[in-house]
Amino acid sequence: MNRRTVLFGGTALVALGAAAFAMRGMQPATAATVAEGPFEIEMTEAEWRAKLTSEQFAVLRTAATERPWTSPLLEEKRAGTFDCAGCALPLFDAATKYESNTGWPSFWQPLDNAVATTVDYEIGVARTEVHCRRCGGHQGHVFEDGPEPTGLRYCINGLALTFTPKAA
Repeated sequence: MNRRTVLFGGTALVALGAAAFAMRGMQPATAATVAEGPFEIEMTEAEWRAKLTSEQFAVLRTAATERPWTSPLLEEKRAGTFDCAGCALPLFDAATKYESNTGWPSFWQPLDNAVATTVDYEIGVARTEVHCRRCGGHQGHVFEDGPEPTGLRYCINGLALTFTPKAA
């Protein structure tokens, strides 16, 4: 084995890994990661599909993850609230949004009584999944690498949210 073979092989593995990640796109998670009710708002699968876009359905109802850097909400800087795209419950105040450079809208704190969490083992290790407490819609995950004052990073799928600007 020569240096060129090692370099080419390593580069090929990195490219293959990046392609696999990119192709993952909107793949649903395992059923264990989707929050179980009962919830205040419950609908049949057909009702959710009629209400949501196919991309929103994949994220909110099957715990898929949108591709990073694709959400227009990344650039949203106005005062207001980020609401659940499934049931319109306000989840995050815009004042808690910050740039995490992860490719998804990130917040350091949810609104009171807005989200609930469950443990998610989708990638083989425990993560804390965040979902809407009212409809159970998957929002994303929370990590302990955020800014003060909480030290938390709520890494949320933009497809799981809508934005309501503060009234003037």
